[in-house]
Amino acid sequence: MSLTMARIDSLDALRGFSLLGILLLNIASFGLPFAAYMNPAVAGGADGINLATWFTAMALWDGKMRCIFSMLFGASAWLLVSRAEERGDGIFAADIYYRRTMWLILIGLLHAHFIWAGDILYGYGVIGLLLFPLRNLKPKTLIITGLLLIALHSLQNLGAGYGIGEMAQSAKSARAKAAPTEAEKKAMTEYAALEEMFTPSAAQVQKEIAAHRGGWVGNLVQRSGEAALLEFTMFFQFFFLDVLAMQILGMGLAKAGVFSAQKSYGFYGALVLAGFAIGAPLHGWAASRWHSAGFAIPEYFAYIGVVADPSRLLVGLAYVGLVMMAAKAGLTWITAPLAAVGRTALSNYLLTSILMTLFFNGYGLGYFAKLERHQLYWVVAGMWVINLALSPLWLKYFRYGPAEWVWRSLTYWQKQPMRLTEV
Repeated sequence: MSLTMARIDSLDALRGFSLLGILLLNIASFGLPFAAYMNPAVAGGADGINLATWFTAMALWDGKMRCIFSMLFGASAWLLVSRAEERGDGIFAADIYYRRTMWLILIGLLHAHFIWAGDILYGYGVIGLLLFPLRNLKPKTLIITGLLLIALHSLQNLGAGYGIGEMAQSAKSARAKAAPTEAEKKAMTEYAALEEMFTPSAAQVQKEIAAHRGGWVGNLVQRSGEAALLEFTMFFQFFFLDVLAMQILGMGLAKAGVFSAQKSYGFYGALVLAGFAIGAPLHGWAASRWHSAGFAIPEYFAYIGVVADPSRLLVGLAYVGLVMMAAKAGLTWITAPLAAVGRTALSNYLLTSILMTLFFNGYGLGYFAKLERHQLYWVVAGMWVINLALSPLWLKYFRYGPAEWVWRSLTYWQKQPMRLTEV
């Protein structure tokens, strides 16, 4: 059986690992005001153990798990189409791929507006529409293309930092004048929108907290506004190249055998060393510079925006190296539970959003903005226990997670067998 026809346990384990790891960053968005995800001075504590928690997150987690998850989406896209082509499905392979991707976009929209605004499925689906024509490119071509796009995205952030710096100066000048020019008025308006996103006023923060602690309808209004901002303004300005680069890179790495534990221990060890010796300190340095600048908006792009892509890729690949070495070593007590989570990743992702919003929002337990940043990680640990316990148990009786079964049935437009005893 070919590699593409076989189920790749190491890839499932890596997907499970990244799915669990994403909550390390998303927990700030679940439990704290929107701007606190980036700026610890907004809420959750900005000194002592809370500041240390933020620095640790920036160095070791920020964007790293999303980086892996994005790469795995590209890898899965290639595997799906390759398996269909090996079965001789012909043009039907494209039909299946695009139906699957468009259903994912719809699932992402529903998730973002009705459950949690920080959805990633919509963006993955939108960019996934571009991947099909790339499936037959050589691994080297895909990897180089992905790396070039990552470099381009870093340059984009550098340009954004320069432009926002000029905008900040124009806005400051406009506020000091009785009769600012039209250009200065425009800069003042645009910079005010950025300030609301990065450094909202105390009144704005309290308004957001009140909305999250309110009922479901109030949360729906708040959530839809945040979702629209993420799906359009922020996605196409800041995340499009990011996600596209990682998905293309993931296709290349999958075709090169990196995610199927085919490389040597030395190869994976080098990834681990580069990630933790170079990538993590680089991102930590950028975070410290932004902290020293008083969390000023231009400096966010000048420091974190520029180093984020290379550092998170290096650290993300370090985690890839660790999981692949565990798979090569046959450490199934580590990889088997992770693989179960990975095989039910969509279900676990949605379940996490449902349980986290019920825990934090007012139509549930109402803990929104009541926990300090470091305390949020006790909630993460509890969610991990649920994911790791339920996933293997579910797969003892069923072929797919419940969300995967719905997605697959919609993709093939035919009810799929669910129980393991079904034929």
